[in-house]
Formats: sequence, structure tokens, C-alpha cells
Amino acid sequence: MNRIRSLLQRTFGLVKEHVGTDHLGNKYYIVPEQKTWTGQTVRKRRTVEMVNSEEHAYEAETIPSEWDAWIRGRRKDPPTIEELLQNEQYRHQIKAKVEEASAKDKMIQERDYKEGHVSEPTHTRTKGHASAAYYGKHETTKEPTSTANAFEPGSWTPPRGGSTKK
Repeated sequence: MNRIRSLLQRTFGLVKEHVGTDHLGNKYYIVPEQKTWTGQTVRKRRTVEMVNSEEHAYEAETIPSEWDAWIRGRRKDPPTIEELLQNEQYRHQIKAKVEEASAKDKMIQERDYKEGHVSEPTHTRTKGHASAAYYGKHETTKEPTSTANAFEPGSWTPPRGGSTKK
């Protein structure tokens, strides 16, 4: 086996062993420690070949969490199909419980609002910020506020006597 591996390595470069494929079609490989034809040692590493290899198309959910843990070395063995199915079923159970709890909470809130135990939240509207040009004004004008037509060059001069900072 080592002779075949070394022959392949000399011919095609580094040898990688296919470990598994996820439900999205990503392929996972392990590159064992090996020496290149120049005598350099390449350390053992784990890699993935993405289905969509474009960098701008990468999203956080493109690698399942179990495979991500294996790639980053947080787990020793790659995930099994049974483990992936079990975790997916667990995620669906958690989502169902969250939806059920949210609906129950919303129902309790509505009941408390009706019975008067809790006052309904008030909706406040921010008028603006003090540094904004429209702060305190109730209506904004559609006309631009500019001094371009009334500006006269040289109409302002600095006070005499030098700087006020000493």
C-alpha cells in the first residue's frame, strides 16, 4: 500500500483519503502525514471540498456542525450517519418546543392584557436628535435649507488680537 501511495504521490501530488460526504454534498478528506518529492514533511490535516466553492457564496450553514467539529479537530472521529440523523431529529424537536412555548407565552400575554394585569406597551416615536437640523420641529419642510444663493465671499473675518488659547 505504501508503494502505491508513494507512486500516486510522486505522480499526482498529495494523497488524500475520502472520509465522508454530508447531506449537502460536501466531501471530507484526511491528508495523512507524508513526504513530498522534495523531502519535505506535510503534517496530517483534514480538508473539505465544498459543493459551492465560491467564497462569496459561503454561508454559516453550508457545513453541518458535526462535520465542522471534525474539521477543526474538536472531535477525533468523523460523524456517523446515525449520529447526524439523531442530531437532526433533536433539532426538529427543539424547534417544535420553541414554537409551542412562544405560542403559549403569546396567549398568556394576550390574556393578561385583556384582564388588565399588565398594561400594553406604549409605542413612542422619536422626533429626532438634538444635533439634527429637524430636532423639535413638528413638520419637516420639503424645501432644502441652504445658504448657497445668499453666501457672499469675504463677509466673515476672524476677530483681531490673535488666538484666544494661550
